[in-house]
Amino acid sequence: MHNASKHLLFILAPLVVVFALLPGVYQNHLLLFNFVIFLILAQGVNIIYGFTGYLPFGYVGFFGAGAYGFAIMVMHLQTPAPLAVLVGGLVAVALGLLLTPLLRLSGAYFAIANLAASLAVLHFVANPALEGITKGPYGVSLTGTFNPTHAYYAAVVVMALTVGAVIYLKNSPFGLALQAVREDAVSASMAGVNIIKMRVIAWLASALVAGLAGGIYAWYVSVFYPDNVFSGEFSIFAIVFALFGGVATITGPIVGVLILYGIYNLIGFTTPQYFQLIYGLLIMGLVLFLPAGLVSLATRRGWHVP
Repeated sequence: MHNASKHLLFILAPLVVVFALLPGVYQNHLLLFNFVIFLILAQGVNIIYGFTGYLPFGYVGFFGAGAYGFAIMVMHLQTPAPLAVLVGGLVAVALGLLLTPLLRLSGAYFAIANLAASLAVLHFVANPALEGITKGPYGVSLTGTFNPTHAYYAAVVVMALTVGAVIYLKNSPFGLALQAVREDAVSASMAGVNIIKMRVIAWLASALVAGLAGGIYAWYVSVFYPDNVFSGEFSIFAIVFALFGGVATITGPIVGVLILYGIYNLIGFTTPQYFQLIYGLLIMGLVLFLPAGLVSLATRRGWHVP
């Protein structure tokens, strides 16, 4: 069986089935929804960081842009929610196009510039002068679209498509070329790889993923403020989850979300002081002993981890 087919059968199919059926047996639907959203975002980070090496500290900018794209379409044009989610994704892609000059930077310079760009977008949508369009700093309240069940299953669909995209990257010449660019851009360029084109495609694909997630999040909650959807926690959690599990893999971000967000929900709300300590120790241990992520434990034993 071809690798991509095996990954679809043994990774994606069980993941989709489990999250599609869980609402029928587990009553905390908000928790399930958040798990799915972070699975999407962690894989989105995986696309841009795992396959190109760009660390997107301002990744939440695309998420917030998607949320506001959704809200504006619903508030002003009464667009059906599924179509508004797609528009939210396209708004994030448009923002990504606007920010493509950031790809000329690298390392910490890119990360800081990306963070600054996301803060600029936050201040733009929160501007009181735009109250008639974005509701400014006063928050968005959507009427007539609140349907958590539909939003949840839309998130499951986007999660499936996102994981499917990562499976494609792991098993396609395009994905291999992206990884070659990350490892040695000069050699890849000499081999005929269009470095700029490859990076831009990965950047925009990652933006689309976050924008769709943001649109679905707005659909699910229906009431939010700029600080909610542009919260740095979305970027930090998505990056940490992806790194903890292992980037440039299919299963790494999934493992990272399930373990770390699971720990967060077990102890993070009731005893935040212990949560921060445990989180800090986990991340420190990861950096010191498992820089390639948790899945590297398996690869060290000679196991193949997709």
